[in-house]
Order: sequence, then structure tokens, then C-alpha cells
Amino acid sequence: MALADTIAPHLPFLRRYARALTGRQDSGDAYVAAVLKALIADPSIFPSDSEPRVGLYAIFSRIWSSVALNVETGVESPESERTIEALTPRSRQVFLLVSVEGFTPSEAAQILGISEPDIAQAIDEAGREIAEQVATDVLIIEDEPIIAMDLAKLVEGLGHNVIGTARTHTEAVALAGRSSPGLVLADIQLADGSSGLEAVNEMLPNLDVPVIFITAYPERLLSGERPEPVFLVTKPFQASTVKAIVSQALFFGAKARNADRRGAA
Repeated sequence: MALADTIAPHLPFLRRYARALTGRQDSGDAYVAAVLKALIADPSIFPSDSEPRVGLYAIFSRIWSSVALNVETGVESPESERTIEALTPRSRQVFLLVSVEGFTPSEAAQILGISEPDIAQAIDEAGREIAEQVATDVLIIEDEPIIAMDLAKLVEGLGHNVIGTARTHTEAVALAGRSSPGLVLADIQLADGSSGLEAVNEMLPNLDVPVIFITAYPERLLSGERPEPVFLVTKPFQASTVKAIVSQALFFGAKARNADRRGAA
């Protein structure tokens, strides 16, 4: 298959990534154009031993690191993009690659030419930097004490505050009503046989917050029931995955609320 045919399906996603990374559509497209020009000039630079999308993003990363196309223009970026632009360059790249573009930490390491421990460190940095801007109160709905403690440690390490842990539907709804959390982490199957999904559904009419379901029963979220969209982490989970999804949920939750406010203006 010709190289053009190999990379063509991935170009729209690369443009999305480039725009988010640079904060501007014109700057992002300039980097994508630079990638295409480099490939036309020398197709051999494309890493044939990588999965095509990984290889394409890896070339983009090299050009991003070596070519100063993203010159400040003095034009302020839209408010919905300021959070991601405020991240330092490396943590911004890792956050976008893992949380938005859906690459695994191993693939992100290949793209950026760094180690997986460096990826994990950058995810932590991104979470902390986002937390400094959107630090919030977190409600954990989880019936396993050790898992609940692990989740609390993870989100507190990102700069958030855990307002409480609920083991049942009733406890969860009561805690949410008293505390008005800014983020909910919820298991689905709870200790008394009740449902974390039903508890969240009961909360959401009164709470405009992102919800992350952390569950061993992901099929329970494939029934078409609300809430939607859903951030989902499958047990057993990796700490880095939870951290990335927490940052993603808060970033895009803030972005959606900004868009709603602009639409109402």
C-alpha cells in the first residue's frame, strides 16, 4: 500500500491533535503540512516498524520539537482552550496523546521517544497542572475499602479533595446532596446489591458534573441508559489510566460548560 493511502485515514486525527497542542487551527495545520512535506521529500523517514498512526504522530513529534512554527501572534485563544494551553509542553503532549488521542502509554513513549516511566511522570504533571486550574471536590462511590482508599490517594495526589466515600446507593445520593461534588468516581455494583449507575442517574438532575465509572462490569454501561457521555475505567485499573481519565473528564467538563455559557450568552 502506498504511504499516502496508509496515513490518509489518520490525518483528521493528527489535525485535531495539532490544533489542541498549538492552540490554533492555523498553527496546527502548519505543522501537519510540514509533516506531509517532509514525507514527500523523504518517505524513508516514516518508521516502517511502527503501527501507521503511531509512526505518523512520531514524525509530527520530531517536527514539533525541531521547527518553530507556532509563533505567538498576539491573538488570544478561545476560553475553552486555555486549560490545555496552560500545560507545559511535554505534559501537554502526553495528556493529549493518552487522554484525547487514545494511545497507550507505550505508544505515547514511542511517539515522543521517551521512556514509559517518563510518560507516567508527565501524566502526573498534567494532572497536577490541570488540578491547579480546576481542582475540585470528589465523591467516590465504591464498596471495596482498599479500592476506595487507592482512588482517594490517586485523586488527592492530583490536588483534588475527597469529600467522602459511599458504599451504597442511599449513601451516595445523600453525600452528593450535602456536598455538591465537582467530580464523581463510581463503581456500578455496590455492597448491598444496589447500583452506582442508578445512584448517578438520581444525582445528575441536580448536579452538572463529570462522572467516571470504574467497574469490573463495563457491559452494564452498554445498555443505552443515561448518563451519557461516560468516562469508563475497567477494573483492575492502572493508576496512570485513572489519573489521565480524571484530568480528561475535568478538562472536557470545563470545556463543555464554557461552550454552554457562550451559547446562552
